[in-house]
Amino acid sequence: MKAPLGILMLDTRFPRIVGDIGNAASFDYPVIFRRMEGIGSSDAVTTHPDRPRVLAALKANAEALAAEGAVGISTSCGFLALYQDDLAAVSPVPVATSALLLIRQLGGKRVGVITASAKNLTPAHFEAVGAPGDTPFVGLPENSSFADTFLRNGLTLDREQVEREAVAAGRALVARHPEIDTVVLECTNLPPYKEALKADLGLPVYDVLDLLNGFYAKLARQDGNRRR
Repeated sequence: MKAPLGILMLDTRFPRIVGDIGNAASFDYPVIFRRMEGIGSSDAVTTHPDRPRVLAALKANAEALAAEGAVGISTSCGFLALYQDDLAAVSPVPVATSALLLIRQLGGKRVGVITASAKNLTPAHFEAVGAPGDTPFVGLPENSSFADTFLRNGLTLDREQVEREAVAAGRALVARHPEIDTVVLECTNLPPYKEALKADLGLPVYDVLDLLNGFYAKLARQDGNRRR
C-alpha cells in the first residue's frame, strides 16, 4: 500500500470541488488531511501574518500528519510559501508548501502568476521559495465571486462565474506582461479552472497539483529504495 501525502488545511468551510487541493479525488495517490484549527484564510492571505502563531500551527500539525504515516507535507494555501524553509526545518518529513515553488523548477521560462489576492502577495513570498521577487502577477478581483467564496469563506461556489473570473485574470496577466510564456496558479482553489485558462491563453498553465505530483513521485521512489 502506498504511503500518503499529508496536507495541512486551513480552517475553512467553503466547497472543495474535484481539482481543489482539499478534495481527495483530485489526487491519483493517497492523501490525508489535517485541519489547523483557528488558522483561516485571513491568517494566511495577508501582508503581515502572525508568523510565530502560524508556524507553530504548521509545525504541530505536520508532526501529527507524519505520525499518521505521511511521507511528505503540503499546505492548502499558496501564501504559506512564506514558511517553506521554516517548516522544512522542523517537519519530520519533506515539505512542499506552495505552487510558487514551481517557478524555480521552471527555470528558463518567463513565468507569470495568477494569485488569490494581488494586494497581499509580496516579494517575500516569492523569495521564500527561491523565485525572483519581481515575478509578474495579477490577482482575482476583491469584489469577485471567487473572493466571496474563498477569501470570505462563503458556503456556496458559482463554478462558472469563478472560471470566467480566472480566465479574465489570465488575460489581464498576459496583456500587462506579454513576455510571459508560462502561467503558475498560486492559489490551491484555482486548479479546476486550469484547462479553461490553457485553452483561452494558449500557454502552459501549472498548479499545485502539478507540483505535488512530482513531489510525491520523488518521495515514493525514495521510500521504495529504502524498503529494498
